[in-house]
Amino acid sequence: MGISIILSLLCGVALFLFGMSLMGDSLKKVAGNKMENILYKLTNTPVKGILLGAVVTAIIQSSGATTVMIVGFVNSGMMKVAQAIGIIMGANIGTSITGWILCLSYIDGSSGIASILSTATIPAIIAIVGIVIKMASKKSAYRSVADIMLGFAILMTGMQMMSGSVAPLKENDLFVNMITMFSNPVLGIIGGILLTVVLQSASASVGVIQALSATGNISFAVALPVIMGIGIGASCPVLLSAIGTNKNGKRTALIYLLNDTFGMLIWSIIFYSANALVHFKFLDMVMSPVSVAFLNTAFRMATMFSLLPFMKLMEKLVFGLIKDTEEDKENQADFSLLEERFLNYPILAITQTQTVMNDVAKRSRKAVYRALGLLKEFDDVIFNKVKVTEALVDKYEDRLCTYLMKLTVRKLTPAEKQKVSKLLYTISDFESLSDYAVNIGFIASELNERKIEFSAKARFQLSILAEATKEIVDLVVDGFVENDFGKIKKVEPLREVIDIMCDDIKEQHIDRLREGVCVLADGTPFNDILSFVERISAHCSNIAVAVNKLETQAFDSSDKPKAARELRNAEYLNSFKYYDKKYDIDVPMPV
Repeated sequence: MGISIILSLLCGVALFLFGMSLMGDSLKKVAGNKMENILYKLTNTPVKGILLGAVVTAIIQSSGATTVMIVGFVNSGMMKVAQAIGIIMGANIGTSITGWILCLSYIDGSSGIASILSTATIPAIIAIVGIVIKMASKKSAYRSVADIMLGFAILMTGMQMMSGSVAPLKENDLFVNMITMFSNPVLGIIGGILLTVVLQSASASVGVIQALSATGNISFAVALPVIMGIGIGASCPVLLSAIGTNKNGKRTALIYLLNDTFGMLIWSIIFYSANALVHFKFLDMVMSPVSVAFLNTAFRMATMFSLLPFMKLMEKLVFGLIKDTEEDKENQADFSLLEERFLNYPILAITQTQTVMNDVAKRSRKAVYRALGLLKEFDDVIFNKVKVTEALVDKYEDRLCTYLMKLTVRKLTPAEKQKVSKLLYTISDFESLSDYAVNIGFIASELNERKIEFSAKARFQLSILAEATKEIVDLVVDGFVENDFGKIKKVEPLREVIDIMCDDIKEQHIDRLREGVCVLADGTPFNDILSFVERISAHCSNIAVAVNKLETQAFDSSDKPKAARELRNAEYLNSFKYYDKKYDIDVPMPV
């Protein structure tokens, strides 16, 4: 095999890959976000998932791209692993459409109308039309259509180059012997895997086999194991895309690998066992580009049908191979309680929503606790947990608000309206607690990186403030979850104490800066911490005032200052005095 043949083959592969990428990317631009929305919304049954996966992959010409998209959806919590299995099975079928498109590269026409449909003219006509549209149009949609046409023309040209480069090899004994080696099932499967790992595309690998089949040296015995291996090798880029994702993202990528691996094992055992008994005569049949495309599609369809009854088992398998820890369970969003069908039964929907809200409140509290702990001793792992919790609470807020707004248009009793108002008004404040927890975490990270350490007095006062902040968060979360108005009523006096504490600590820190006890570099991060703590206590106050007021009458958010003033009774003053004494920052420091 001469160097010119190798270079020509590699050049053809490069053009093929570039054309396929250009065509797929342009198709996605034309569709906008429609592909993603379709995949996300219409996957409530396995059959729908398979059909959608097949159609979308046939359009964007890449099962890997479809699966990487699905890995992203599952990783973000928008889709469950169970939904992803059907789409991945469908994607494996959809990617085989490329082989049929490539068959156009082998159409020959000798005269008349047939010559217009020849290998040389089809890409030329499409390329000419594409470049005219691209140069003449200013609209991005039309230019994307032109790119689709140009990508297709480049893909076809690359396929022709591959076929032309290997054509002389049909008389080469070394090449014929090397290809014959792949009739050994094990070597053929390994060869298919390695070829696809190198090319990073199942479609490109099938295209190479189709090009080689034009030499007349590819038999059925060679093509079958190679095609079996191609599916497994195609999982390489998908597995790489799962690096850095959560465990559900990794499970989704693993499904892609297992789907093709099980398909290979099942059908290789069945086929070669039957061959040992019957000795199929068609194993020596010479393959053409069309028969290669047909075999590829047939194998993928057979794999899908054989694994379809075992989708639940496959889901259990990936969860068994990649197990959840308690921490993983903590960081997983579960929107199963917010079922659309519950909206027809408002009291049930409200109960479900309250359960989810209680979980959000507890998660936000945990984020605040962890963030305050970082000020004492910074830990990247803990800080990452705070950020993960905040992202999760954001998703919950979005889903809860959407769900509750749908609930508000239903026919509700006055009591139900009151409960919905309470949930709607408090969700953003609970979400804000996790936001400020992340902000405190960033300050702690900055202090750790810059090796800044506050004075002993400043650290002591911050520790007292942290305890007060934990208590106000405890009061509001426990009061909300347990419907305990005794705790809710203690929030506002503690908030006032925290505000006074922050003002006093800030003044004393300025004095320490003047005296040189604290350095100027401490000033900004120290003040930021105080500001974030004040905001946390303010959001706790918002929740407490709203919950308290909604118990007696409809709450108007514009009346919040008035509602807070109405809480200032004898009980309020007693609580204020208690907390003012409990969290006195001027007590002597422990020795």
